[in-house]
Amino acid sequence: MVSPREMELLSRQLNQAHRAAVQAELTAAGLGEVGHPMLLAILHSSCQEDEHSRCHGQRELAELLHITPAAVANSLKSLEKGGYIRRRPEQGDARRNQVLLTHKGRQAVDACQRAFECVSRRMLSGFTPQEQELLLSFRRRMLENLRAPVPQYPEKEES
Repeated sequence: MVSPREMELLSRQLNQAHRAAVQAELTAAGLGEVGHPMLLAILHSSCQEDEHSRCHGQRELAELLHITPAAVANSLKSLEKGGYIRRRPEQGDARRNQVLLTHKGRQAVDACQRAFECVSRRMLSGFTPQEQELLLSFRRRMLENLRAPVPQYPEKEES
């Protein structure tokens, strides 16, 4: 049986190695300053230059990315400073800004997608299609397990 400690260590190492590989690909593509490439991808899919599109708010983005709203705010500020996004007041709600990708931002999204694909190909090198499907199903199940409510165990009685 696999020890929980070994599984935890391997999960952390895999996550860190993946993040480092993605960052290396982004740096090689001249996008080392893009701190949160998934944020760009979400903005691209949801916030188009269209009066009918509705962008996610900071809180919604934070939930989608599983990070804090403050981290989203910092990332957006950095992306705006780098020229990847621009903000404009949302019609009907002056307290809320609509976040739009600039031309530079749309180009960065494409490069980020290529970086993700390159890292995924590298990570899955040597796996058969069947092994990849099996791995995917295992990882989905692990994610479901972790997102399930934490079980409540009865308190131990003191003797």
